[in-house]
Amino acid sequence: MFSVVFFYMQRGRKGVAPVIWQPEAECMERGALRALQYERLRKTLQRVYEHVPYYRRRMDELGVKPEDLQTLADIRKFPMTTKNDLRDNYPFGLMAVDRKEIVRFHCSSGTTGKPVVGGYTRNDLNTWSNLVARVVALAGVEPGDTAQIAFNYGLFTGGFGLHQGLEKLGCAIVPASGGNTQRQIMLMQDFGTTVLICTPSYALHLAEEAKAMGIDPATLPLRIGLFGSEPWSEGMRRQIEADWGIRAYDNYGLTELGGPGVAGECTFTCGQHIQEDHYLVEVIDPETGEPLPDDQEGELVITSINREAMPILRYRTKDISQLDFRPCACGRTTARMRKVTGRTDDMLIIRGVNVFPSQIESVLMETAGVAPHYLLVVDRKGHLDTLEVQVELTEERFHDKYAELEQLQNAIQNRLKSVLSVSAKVRLVEPRSLERTAGKSKRVLDRRPQL
Repeated sequence: MFSVVFFYMQRGRKGVAPVIWQPEAECMERGALRALQYERLRKTLQRVYEHVPYYRRRMDELGVKPEDLQTLADIRKFPMTTKNDLRDNYPFGLMAVDRKEIVRFHCSSGTTGKPVVGGYTRNDLNTWSNLVARVVALAGVEPGDTAQIAFNYGLFTGGFGLHQGLEKLGCAIVPASGGNTQRQIMLMQDFGTTVLICTPSYALHLAEEAKAMGIDPATLPLRIGLFGSEPWSEGMRRQIEADWGIRAYDNYGLTELGGPGVAGECTFTCGQHIQEDHYLVEVIDPETGEPLPDDQEGELVITSINREAMPILRYRTKDISQLDFRPCACGRTTARMRKVTGRTDDMLIIRGVNVFPSQIESVLMETAGVAPHYLLVVDRKGHLDTLEVQVELTEERFHDKYAELEQLQNAIQNRLKSVLSVSAKVRLVEPRSLERTAGKSKRVLDRRPQL
């Protein structure tokens, strides 16, 4: 158990003095960290073998026992876990403790079948609070900040997870939950909100609505935004920071691994620091499942090594990233994961070409005259797939002459073809015509017949 210590770094190159919430864990020497990971992983393997019939069966099928872990690299001998495995064992099949020890449940939305369930012991909740406190402190949040949470509360891990971590750090919480956008802005004004927590797409919508109300978002006390729950580009970060006059930070977590608190960006924004004393991260080739070198991009596979209620072995996240073990200027020694560029299940295959929504977003965010809201419509004509990109115009460009709009449309189409290596039709739509949501934005509409 690590004690909680406030540790203030010297002011960095970006003029901020972040708190390190638990420096003895976050700044641990790499050799000591790897030894701690090994010991926690060894105990986790033994616990799931003894108490989770599913993992015992999988290990027996592979002919591997917990004692076969001799080094951290031996993790590759043990079974991977997928979202389907969690759904097949719904609701309690992967719990490693007696039901009476579980004090809370969270779960995913379950929009495509049974939801993914996560259970927590009281120790798990305390650990979770500390991990989230680390992540928000990474971004420069400090005791005394007022944090407004515009994530939905309830079974979703984001609302409660960020709430308890920010509260642990010493922030005042405005539990606004999702939606009711004009009220969100009123609360930000009246309560002097300094930290905003929501999806990045909703942050853009909040700024858009504030301007429609005659309020300049940059005049509000807000100074930090903590955004997650959906992939977002560097272009979107710049747009959010310009709209609000703040620093915008990414953070990472999954319901399957306990929610937010897995990783987050420090004020140097050079990748998200992974809380390695609680998570062991691998990068694999998503096609073959084979491990990749540290400097190569691939699918993240994460093992929780210090959870009581529901330890998960080698979870295939489907998130595409890569790891960076170089020292960070913030003083933390933990490995960093690059901002997630997309998910293997978000990837579109258009006429044999792999296309990620994030690639399209990066092009649009660099194009003057279009808003940061778009929809990808995939269809099939005959035997060929088609891709249409619906792009909102800004109010200023909406009133341009037809020839100028046609020129803009052609420019976007040409740029997309250069980036994607496949043609996409661009359709310019009027401002504020695409759906807005306080949750994850719907970026893809796939109309192709299911095989």
